[in-house]
Amino acid sequence: MLCTACKTEIPGNASFCPKCGKRTDEAAPPAATGPAPATGGAAPAYVAARGGPKEPERELWKGSYSPKAMLGWWVLEGILIIAAIAVSIFLPNPITWIGAAGVVIAIGLWVGMALAIRRLSLEYTLTTEQLIHKVGLLRRVTNRIETIDIDDVTFEQTLLERFLGIGSILIISSDQTHPRLMLRGIDEVQRVADLIDNTSREQRRLRGAFVEQV
Repeated sequence: MLCTACKTEIPGNASFCPKCGKRTDEAAPPAATGPAPATGGAAPAYVAARGGPKEPERELWKGSYSPKAMLGWWVLEGILIIAAIAVSIFLPNPITWIGAAGVVIAIGLWVGMALAIRRLSLEYTLTTEQLIHKVGLLRRVTNRIETIDIDDVTFEQTLLERFLGIGSILIISSDQTHPRLMLRGIDEVQRVADLIDNTSREQRRLRGAFVEQV
């Protein structure tokens, strides 16, 4: 053993240090050379990380109300313009021209304003973990649905919407605020619906794999 005062090696049967005279019962025990025994401290790094590193949240899709969803109104506006031109040709009356032009302009402004309001008041964002739904123009409300809580995804289209590739997506989830959420006027509706469904399935698979590892 070693003397606690001068760190000199002391014989095992000595009562005092031969160098400084300190009693041997106050000497420190020799330093351990083997590995330290396991204790109940913090878990090793590999145990803490057995579930694998968490993937950072990524944005997968972002969209709003598509202008193609109001194609019917744009077609009506075109028909009215043609009708106004025909009236101005066959009824050369200034009052008739003014009336026809007023109707065309009023409907055109209404369609344009309706489209602008819908595009500015609706915003959808899909990430690997959430579906974020923002609604409102002057007062905006943001709702979030965890993708792992999405139970079913379906989409519907009219005959015209099938040719344009737009439609509405119905999302059924266990979210208490929006158990049934309808996303309207979505461009590339089939691709977006499949993306939402596949993201939900992937999150469920990852959660199941993590639970099995734990």
